[in-house]
Amino acid sequence: MGSDVSIGARRARGQRRAVMSEINVTPMVDVMLVLLIIFMVAAPLLTVGVPIDLPETQAKSIEQDREPLTLSVNDKGQVFLQNSEIKMDEIVPKLKAIAKNGSDERIFVRGDRKVDYGTVMRVMGRLSAAGYRRVALVTEFEQGN
Repeated sequence: MGSDVSIGARRARGQRRAVMSEINVTPMVDVMLVLLIIFMVAAPLLTVGVPIDLPETQAKSIEQDREPLTLSVNDKGQVFLQNSEIKMDEIVPKLKAIAKNGSDERIFVRGDRKVDYGTVMRVMGRLSAAGYRRVALVTEFEQGN
């Protein structure tokens, strides 16, 4: 019996196990799927960063294939071009510098429902002075009462 143990021990010492050369990609796939879901949820929230309580109307939405140029007026009367705040006097020079097509380019105006009507009209007057003729007012779709 003693010889059987020694033969088995020699055989075990003489054999070498093969090195495992496979990479387990399952954890990486799990992490990528979680990141994909996070970015899918977060992407719609990143469009315009200025929080504004828009008024409601029955108007239909405008179809557009690229990101629009947006001017926002919050409830404190501050004016934002895209996401950066600008002074009322800077609207015309900045828009003239940005304008590629001038009067052919559409610009969207987002005004908070609590903002003074005169403030929005001053902004629209500056847009007209900058050469923009296609101005669209952004609203929420009115829900039926």
